Amino acid sequence: MAFTQQQLTALEDAIAMGTLEVEYGDKKVRYRSLTEMMRIRDMMRRDIEKPQHARVVSFSKGLQ
Repeated sequence: MAFTQQQLTALEDAIAMGTLEVEYGDKKVRYRSLTEMMRIRDMMRRDIEKPQHARVVSFSKGLQ
């Protein structure tokens, strides 16, 4: 799942304010607990920070 920085910021702001409801654009999400919010925040951070298209390229002249 791809999260945006704006979604992460909105969730972090809600955590800081102590509210369980977060607005993402035209959508509202109500979380069950602060623990759930923090778990999802951590998931969002990992998703945003991971390399999106990492590739390893190697070349060889065929000499050994």
